[in-house]
Amino acid sequence: MLVRISITVLISLLSFITRAQETIAKDSLQKKGVTILVKIPKISSNNGKVYFSLYDTEEHFKLRTPFQSAIGTIQANTTQVSFTNVPEGTYAIICYHDENDNKQLDFNGFMPTEDYGASNNPVVYGPPQFGLSSFTVDKEDVSLIITF
Repeated sequence: MLVRISITVLISLLSFITRAQETIAKDSLQKKGVTILVKIPKISSNNGKVYFSLYDTEEHFKLRTPFQSAIGTIQANTTQVSFTNVPEGTYAIICYHDENDNKQLDFNGFMPTEDYGASNNPVVYGPPQFGLSSFTVDKEDVSLIITF
């Protein structure tokens, strides 16, 4: 009888340890980096969506090859998105308001007809630049506000 209780207790203990290890492993897989929360507080209209691209190098920025992308829905002239599991490094974000929902930034000749912006809110005449838009990600979550 004593042996059965001990084996039952041992099996229960092993089961508990296995579940704990699975939970720890799952948590470590889900949290490989930080979260970047990006908000745009004053959008000109509630029409369309806002497309966001997070770039991890200047080369990817120039090639328009994002590390992560997100689409923000607009409510009450504001939107926000999150980029998750972002490792430490230098990043830049660009975004645009696709007001007519055609999944591209529209131009009239060389001038954009839809609003766009970048992290750090640089004042530029032309496309955003990685150096002016870049920010550092360390161990803490990051919150950014981009204005159009």
